[in-house]
Amino acid sequence: MKEVGGLLIQISTDYVFGQEPYNVPCKEEQQGTPTGVYGMSKLHGEQKIMVVGCNYVIIRTAWLYSEFGKNFCKTMMNLTATKLKLNVVFDQVGTPTYAYDLAKAIDVVIEKFDGSQVGIYHYSNEGVCSWYDFTKMIAEYNGTTECDIQPCHSDEFPSPVKRPAYSVLDKTKIKEVF
Repeated sequence: MKEVGGLLIQISTDYVFGQEPYNVPCKEEQQGTPTGVYGMSKLHGEQKIMVVGCNYVIIRTAWLYSEFGKNFCKTMMNLTATKLKLNVVFDQVGTPTYAYDLAKAIDVVIEKFDGSQVGIYHYSNEGVCSWYDFTKMIAEYNGTTECDIQPCHSDEFPSPVKRPAYSVLDKTKIKEVF
């Protein structure tokens, strides 16, 4: 991209945060503190892009879902329709992001980019919730409210992936610039 004067757009993640206990939305300039290999590899990718010297926009997003592929929303739609009871983590908080909305935001970045907006930006949909809250809304939307959805702690739910406990992204910068 540097050689052709193009714009490199990297989609990154809220997983670049997490080791430090946050309770306010994470800003772009905040130091990354990943807890696992995925977050570390994304942070290293961001750092490599920044030193290349090309035009770039890194967009960190979180809790991505859509009607396509595998994602939390589709999984919960299935589980709340097929299980009588479900335990869902309530001590991890973030902001779900609909993939189509992210795609529209990327389109705006491409259209409005003039070379002066190089940098890292955060994009997710609005609001804040736990995985438990999100599941309750998914079940309500899906009409599968007969499933007994119960909150549980992260340590009660076995997972090989260490997720950030609080990964709400501050979107002020992308709103102001684009």
